[in-house]
Amino acid sequence: MALTKFSEFSNQHPNIQNLIQQIRNYYSSADLNIVQKAYQVAEKAHSNQYRKEGVPFITHPLNVASILADLKLDLYTIVAGLLHDVVEDTSLTLKDIESEFNKTIAFLVDGVSKISRIHFKKSKQDSENMRKMVVAMAKDIRIILIKLADRLHNMRTLVHLSEDKRLEIAQETLDIYSPLASRLGIYSIKMELEDLAFRYSDFKSYQALSKKIDSEKTETEAYIQKVIHILNKELKNQMQLKATITGRIKNLYSIHQKMITCNLDYDQVHDVLAFRVCVDTVEDCYKVLGLIHSLWKPIPGCFKDFIAIPKVNNYQSLHTTVLGVDNKRVEIQIRTFEMHALAEKGIAAHWKYKTESWKDGGTVDSKTLKQFNWLQDLVSLHQQNHHFGEFIESVKADLFESDIYIFTPQGDVKEFPKGATPIDFAYCVHTDLGHHITGAKVNNCIVPLKYKLKNGDTVEVITSKKQNPSEEWLKYCVTSKAKSKIKAYIKMESRKKAIEIGEKLLEKELRHKGLKKEDVYQHATWAQYMKRKKINKKEDLYAYIGYGKILAKDMITPLLIERQSTKPDTSLSAKNLTEKQKKAVSKSCPVIVEDIGDVMVSFAKCCRPIPGDNVTGFIRRGQGIVVHRQSCRLLLAMNSERYVDIQWNQNKSNHRHIAIIKVITYDTPGVLNGLTKIFAEQNVNILNLKAHLIKDMKSVCFFSVIVKDLKQLQNLISSLKSIKHVLHATRSC
Repeated sequence: MALTKFSEFSNQHPNIQNLIQQIRNYYSSADLNIVQKAYQVAEKAHSNQYRKEGVPFITHPLNVASILADLKLDLYTIVAGLLHDVVEDTSLTLKDIESEFNKTIAFLVDGVSKISRIHFKKSKQDSENMRKMVVAMAKDIRIILIKLADRLHNMRTLVHLSEDKRLEIAQETLDIYSPLASRLGIYSIKMELEDLAFRYSDFKSYQALSKKIDSEKTETEAYIQKVIHILNKELKNQMQLKATITGRIKNLYSIHQKMITCNLDYDQVHDVLAFRVCVDTVEDCYKVLGLIHSLWKPIPGCFKDFIAIPKVNNYQSLHTTVLGVDNKRVEIQIRTFEMHALAEKGIAAHWKYKTESWKDGGTVDSKTLKQFNWLQDLVSLHQQNHHFGEFIESVKADLFESDIYIFTPQGDVKEFPKGATPIDFAYCVHTDLGHHITGAKVNNCIVPLKYKLKNGDTVEVITSKKQNPSEEWLKYCVTSKAKSKIKAYIKMESRKKAIEIGEKLLEKELRHKGLKKEDVYQHATWAQYMKRKKINKKEDLYAYIGYGKILAKDMITPLLIERQSTKPDTSLSAKNLTEKQKKAVSKSCPVIVEDIGDVMVSFAKCCRPIPGDNVTGFIRRGQGIVVHRQSCRLLLAMNSERYVDIQWNQNKSNHRHIAIIKVITYDTPGVLNGLTKIFAEQNVNILNLKAHLIKDMKSVCFFSVIVKDLKQLQNLISSLKSIKHVLHATRSC
C-alpha cells in the first residue's frame, strides 16, 4: 500500500472529457450539455489568463469541478465550480450567468465570489467576514462545498506564491477551512488541507517528519501488509466474512499535533499507523471488533463507539487501539461501507443527484440537514452576537470537533467540547432551562455549576424560577451558545434598568424646571432632537440617559429657551433668533449656540478663546458647552460627533476674557517697566506675570491679561513689539 503523504503536490490538468466521464460514472442518465456549455463559457471568459505556475487559468476551475465530481455532487454545483471565478476575474456578470444558465447557478457563483473576497487576518473585519460565510452556508451548503474545492486546489499549487502569502493562506486554512471540512464530515478534504497547510506554515517540522517517515517507508509498508494479511486470514477462517482492509500512516499534521500536545518525539508516538476495516452491516462491525480484541490486546481507554453515539457531523465508526504485531500500537477503525462513504464525503454523501430535486436547489433532505444542526446554532450566534472579537473566536471554537459525550436523563446524547459544565448542557437543551439553572445532578450526585463534565456523564438540570443568569456564569461555560445567551440576557436586563433610571432622571429634571413629560413629547423641538440623534423611540432615549450617553438637561434646555419666546414654535437656530430672543440670550451667554440658544457655557483653558477667534463648541458632560478655538490641538483629538456650531454673541460686548501673552526680551534694566506702561496705556489689566532667564542673556515673560476681544489683543501685541530690546511677542495658549 502506498503511504499517504505529500512529498510533492503536482497540479493535475484534467480536461473536459475527463470531467464528463467522472460525472457519468455516478450519474449515467445525466444530460451533460449544461456542463459542456459551462466549460465553453469559462474557457472563453478566462482566455489569455494564466495561473502563477504558467498554465492556462481554465485548469483551475476544471480542477475545482473535478474535486466536486469526486464528491458526486449535482450538476448545478459542478457547473458553478466551473464558473466560480468568472464574475470575480472576467467581464461576465451575474446577469450574464443567469441569462445563459439559471438563477440557481448564478446564486451559487455569487455566493462563492463573495466568500472568495474574505480573508481572515485576526482583525475587526474577521467578524463580519465570518458572518458572511455563516449566512452563505445557511442559504445553500453547496456554496461552501465549492469554496472548499477551490481552496483545496489552490493549496495544491501554493508553492508558486510568495513565502508571506503562502504562510498567510496556510494559517487561514488551518484556522477556518480544515475545521470546516471536518465539521461537514469531509475527512478526505480535511486531511489533505491539513497536510498541505502544515507544509507551508511550518516547513522545517514538516520536512523533518516527512524525512523520518520516508526513512522507514520500506519497513512500514511491509508491516502494513503483514497486518492486513493476518486480518484477512482470520476474518475468512473464523467468520467467513468478506471485508475490505486498508492501512496507512496517519496524516502528518495529526502526528505533528500529537507530538506537540503530548510533548513527544516522533519515536515516542506509538500509534502512527491506522487500519480500516469496512464490512456490510453494523452487526458485522461488532463481530470484527470482537475478533480483533481476541487477536491483540486492546489499550485501556482507547476504545470509542461512534456507531452507537455518532459525532455531531453524523460520523460513525468503531475506533480501537491495540498492541498489534510485534507489540506495536495501531489504531483500527471498523465501519460499514455506507459509513465509510459518509466519513470520506460527509454531507456530500447524502446528495440526491439522481433525482430532479437538485433543479430546485433541494439537494439534501431535511433529515440530513437536521443532523448538521450546529450550522443553525452558528446562524443564531450570528444574529445575536455583534462584538467582532467574540463572534470570530466563538465560531472558530465551534468548528473544531467536540471531545465528550453527555447523556440526558432520557438517554439522548449531546456532544460538547472539553471543559463544558452543567451551564453549557442546560443551554444546549433549552434557553429557558439555562436561564434558570441553579445546579445539576451528574450521575445522581449534586454538583455545582462550575463542575466540568466528563465523557459519559448523565446530567439532570436543577432549576428555580427565581434564578437568573449572571456575569459570573461566563467563567463557567465554554460553548458559544451558552455564552451568547447569557450575554444577551445580561444586556437585556441592563437596558431595562437603564430605561428605568433614564426616565426617572428626565422626570426629575423636568420637575426641577417646572415642566411635565407631556411638554416634551408634544413639542416640535423633541422631534427635531430625536431625529438629529437618530433615536426612534422614547425607550431608546431613556436608555441613553440611563447609560449617561445623553444628559437629561440637554433635552430640556431648548424648551426652556423657547418658553421665553412669544413664538414658541420658532426655530432656535442662532441664525433665526428674533430680536426679542437675542436680547434674552444676551443677558446670560457670551456665545450663541446653534439650535440651542441659552445654555451653560465655559471657555477652554487650553486655548483661551476670545471674541474674534474662530471657535467651535464641544459638549462635555457636567460642563455644558466648552468653547475652543478651532485651531486647538486638543479639540482636533476629540470626538467630532460632540461638536456644536457656535458664534460670538455681539450683544454681550461687556464680557471680558483672559489671554496670555509671551514676550522674549534682552535682560536689560528698564525693559519690564516699558512693557507695563504699554498695558496701562491700552487700559489692559494684568492678572499675573511670570518671568525667568533663558540662555544668551535673554528673559521670557508670560502676562495673563484681561481683554475685550481679538482686535484689542492684536493691537496690544503690536505695541509690545515696538519696544526697544523686545525680540518677540505673541499670544500663548
